[in-house]
Amino acid sequence: MVTGTLEGATLRKVRRVLLLMLVAGMTGVATELLFQDHDEGTTQLIPLALIAAAFVTLAWHKFRPSPAAVRAVQLVMTCLVIAGPLGIYYHYGANAEFQREMDPSVTGLALFWKVMAAKTPPAIAPGSVSHLGLLGLVYTYRHPALVSRQDRTP
Repeated sequence: MVTGTLEGATLRKVRRVLLLMLVAGMTGVATELLFQDHDEGTTQLIPLALIAAAFVTLAWHKFRPSPAAVRAVQLVMTCLVIAGPLGIYYHYGANAEFQREMDPSVTGLALFWKVMAAKTPPAIAPGSVSHLGLLGLVYTYRHPALVSRQDRTP
């Protein structure tokens, strides 16, 4: 039984570190988005709104732990995972449009490389939002709040 207790304590510590990494990452990404005025239009508000929702659900989970709170965190984290590729799509499209305005003759692979090398908006930066969502999903994986009391007894 000592091994089970040690594994449980280790898992709690790992879960705590994952949560700290998630909160630090969300804080960093939100701060960067705000400094870059990433709030001009509905599509630019998506990552900020999802990060705000993540903070709210994590606070709910922290102060009122329940299966519903963990499920809410999982839902928001899944939305973050989906928002990453969506953001890459929007960033890529904006960059491609700008590159075509600068040089209407650029197409194909040359256009792709110019779009990917553009500094503003960085084409694959939204992938960091997906990374945060995955981190949150790992944090909630087989969370103790989701285990029924019957499953906890030997």
